[in-house]
This record gives sequence, C-alpha cells and structure tokens, in this order.
Amino acid sequence: MISSLVIVFREMLEMVLVIGVLLAATRGLRTSRRWIGLGICVGLVGAALFALFMEEVEASFDGDGEFIFNAAILALASVLIAWTVLWMGRHGREMANRMRQVGTSVRDGGAPYMALAVVAFAAVLREGGEAVFFLFGAAQAAEGEGLWFGGLLGAGAALLTGGLLYAGLVRIPVQRMFSVAGWLLMLLAAGMASQAAANLVLIEWLPPLIDPLWNTSAWLSQESLAGEFLHVLIGYDEAPSALQMLVFAVSLSLMAWLWLRMQATLARSRPA
Repeated sequence: MISSLVIVFREMLEMVLVIGVLLAATRGLRTSRRWIGLGICVGLVGAALFALFMEEVEASFDGDGEFIFNAAILALASVLIAWTVLWMGRHGREMANRMRQVGTSVRDGGAPYMALAVVAFAAVLREGGEAVFFLFGAAQAAEGEGLWFGGLLGAGAALLTGGLLYAGLVRIPVQRMFSVAGWLLMLLAAGMASQAAANLVLIEWLPPLIDPLWNTSAWLSQESLAGEFLHVLIGYDEAPSALQMLVFAVSLSLMAWLWLRMQATLARSRPA
C-alpha cells in the first residue's frame, strides 16, 4: 500500500501542480476553465489508452519508445507554457482590470485557450498514463486491494497539494498574481525542457556533455518529498548532465528576456 501511495503521488504531483498554476494564472478568463477542463478530460481518456498500450510504447524504437514519447510531450508542453507566459505578459494588466468586473472577459487578444487545453492534456496524459498503468498492474497482484487503496490515497494527497498551491496563488493581490504565476510557469517550462533533454540523453540521442555535472543526492534526494516537489516545479535532478542544465538555463533566460522586454515596452507605451 505504501509503495502505491508514494508512486501514484509522485506521478500525479506534476499533473496537479501544472493545472493548479494554470488555473491560478488564468483566473478571471471566462472560458479558461472550460478549455483546461477539456484538456483534462481528453487527457484522462488518453491516459487510459496509453496505459493499455504502454508495453507496446516501451518496446517501440528498440525499447526507447517511452523516453521518446516523454521527451515529445515535455517539449510540447514547455513550448505551449512559454507561449502562455508571454501572452500573459502582454495582457496581464488588462486581465487584472477585467477580473474586477463580474461577467466580463478579456478583450480579443489571441488568448491561448487552445494552448491551455493542450498543456492540461499533456500533463494528464503523461503522468496519468503511468499512474493508471501502475494501478492496472497492481490490481493483478495478490495485494491488489491494498495497492489500490494506497493509490487512491496518493492521488488524494497530490490533489490536496495542488489545491493548496492554487489557494496560495489566488490569495496574492491581483496585480502581483500574474507576475508570480508567470515566473512559476517559466520555471515549469524550463524544467520540462531540461527533462525532455534528459530523456533523449538517456537513450543517447543527445550528448550529455558532462554526466553528471554534480550530485546532490546526499543533501537533497530526488526521492524525497522536497526533491520531488522541486523536480516538478523546476525540473530538479540530483545528478543532472551538463546538457540538461544548459537547456534549462537557455530556456529560462530566453523566456525571462522576452518577458522583461515585453514589460518594458508596455511600460513605455502607457500614458504618463
């Protein structure tokens, strides 16, 4: 039971944290919940199908199929989150003002509603598929009932963690909330990009450059709750390759540069 609790908690943590940050970042957008909900629902269906065919996925590409699948999903989610962040940077002030008006929505500005759905779908598909696959396997074991119960507890704990993060974000004053959520999403996107690179390094599709660049397992194990939390939020790895860190640094720097440049441009365009 304990093993299933921990494994399902870890698998679902990234999913609920990504969705929690998205929900907080788009609070006040009238149709954002609908698109995120659509992504979650489609992701759940995809996760069940992925779990059924996971053995075939793992066996594909000479046994590297799962790593390639994970890298593709992580890269897609990273790009779409970056797009969402930049859109928020451009329209955040307008969103903050509109949030005070009941029944209004953001003026037409190319809001990345479809991006929200795809990011939610990607998070649910990737992590949910592995959790469902594990529980399907656990059901065949002699202690299947105990493992199912542990899995449900793990899922509940992950949902509670995501709920607490969301509750904390929405308590931040509106004018600051978009900035805080934006930086969280940038860290999330950079971490996903670095993990996509890590998956390709594992199957030798990319060179590690230096592997490992360091090892902090003695101070902060990736298996610990804090380590897992940081792994989800910023892609923390106790023993990363140099390529992972290079991808993280370049991704975060590029997003931050674009975000700050956009903020400076908007500040100059505002009337004195």
